[in-house]
Amino acid sequence: MSDPDPSAAHAVRTPPAAADTGAIGAIGAVFQDTGSEDPIPRRQVTSWALWDWATQPFNSVLLTFVFASLYLVSDSFLPAEIGALPESDPVRETALAELSSGYGLATTVAGILILLLAPVLGQTADRSGHRKRWLFAFTMLLALVQFALFFTFADPAYFWYGAIVLALGAVVSEIAGVNYNAMLVQVSTPRTIGKVSGLGWGLGYIGGIVALTIVIALTFADWFGLDTSNGLAYRLIAVGCGVWTILFSIPLFLNVPSLPTPLEPTKVGFFQSYVVLVKDIVALYRVHRPTFWFLLASAVYRDGLAGVFAFGGVLAAVAFHFTTNEVLIFAIAANVVAGISTIVAGRLDDRFGARAVIITALTGLVAMALLVFLFHDAGKVVFWIGGLSLSAFVGPAQAASRSLLARVTPEGMQGEVFGLYATTGRVASFLAPALWTIFIVTFGATYWGILGIAIVLAAGLGLLLLVRFPARAPRG
Repeated sequence: MSDPDPSAAHAVRTPPAAADTGAIGAIGAVFQDTGSEDPIPRRQVTSWALWDWATQPFNSVLLTFVFASLYLVSDSFLPAEIGALPESDPVRETALAELSSGYGLATTVAGILILLLAPVLGQTADRSGHRKRWLFAFTMLLALVQFALFFTFADPAYFWYGAIVLALGAVVSEIAGVNYNAMLVQVSTPRTIGKVSGLGWGLGYIGGIVALTIVIALTFADWFGLDTSNGLAYRLIAVGCGVWTILFSIPLFLNVPSLPTPLEPTKVGFFQSYVVLVKDIVALYRVHRPTFWFLLASAVYRDGLAGVFAFGGVLAAVAFHFTTNEVLIFAIAANVVAGISTIVAGRLDDRFGARAVIITALTGLVAMALLVFLFHDAGKVVFWIGGLSLSAFVGPAQAASRSLLARVTPEGMQGEVFGLYATTGRVASFLAPALWTIFIVTFGATYWGILGIAIVLAAGLGLLLLVRFPARAPRG
């Protein structure tokens, strides 16, 4: 698709009065200024994509499969007398469920903070033109958070320290991601934006697999005889992830140029930024209502997708009693399945349409979540089948969502709406953690959290089914 005529683009954006002053307008302007058909140097593209590789271990190793699930929510943080009880003892199971719900509470608070902070901080970076500077600051903060996890000693007294630091890392990671995603238009043209975005996504999956493989190798090598008592192995893994983040994010900061600083940057106060954000959303609702409803639906089901990975490792370790090595092997298998299925689904997207792929993926996710819940007594084989099936549906749902939004975005507003997509995705970011926590607390067992995630996915699917796009919108 070629660049739209500037006057036409202005005509499209004129009705939403707030678009020229808020986050949408800022990102849209960047797209118009930098999203030309001039080729982007390959070094810039690769350097940008490596940031996904740099930060993925925080998500896959620390949040999902290793630190949180195998260490933080484990008997390492139970009182000695409870930790010594048999695995099937109700008292021990209840105590582990309390750890799971406590971690869920911390992630719920993190989701609310992301909702409150990410949009306005993203606006500030857009208006000032210092997006790269903000990304650098939050990337370094993310590394510091991972270093801070080293002090989460294997003692019940340190549980809330570890949970709060992990939750803080999730907030920092998401805010950094807003600036990173907004830089996509600086390293791509309208014809390559999907390919470049997919490169970053793919490197993220691969980075997670490589990091997990290293962890497994260290585990099988028994850490080369190192004394790993007091949780030292997991604490060193956190430090290693922090070093990984710094090392592989360097190319972006060296090779991707900063945007020119506006001569007269618009100054908007912190609280006034919320007013601007609301005006932008209202403007989109008035002018392009189907796109608005899709943003709302996707915000809900994307939080369910995030919940699948956020709590998948906890379910494997606590509810299905996977050993450490089994969790790590499952993690690698899940990432491989997600990567392959996403590539395959891209072709299905082109043939049958992105909306069809999303609906199929969400339906499969809800069905597999219910299967894992209903047949959890059958043991590990159920989680292997259901968990890998869940992984196979997550990637296609994410990729097709971005594809569908590209298809229904009005000409000349691509950057604006993709910026809003990143922002509104935070609106529902507390739903899956909240329902996960509520179900576990109510029923006293970790596997009940599966229902909480399934409900969020089903709600997002229901909202998507209500969205009716104009017949003129091109299909995949």
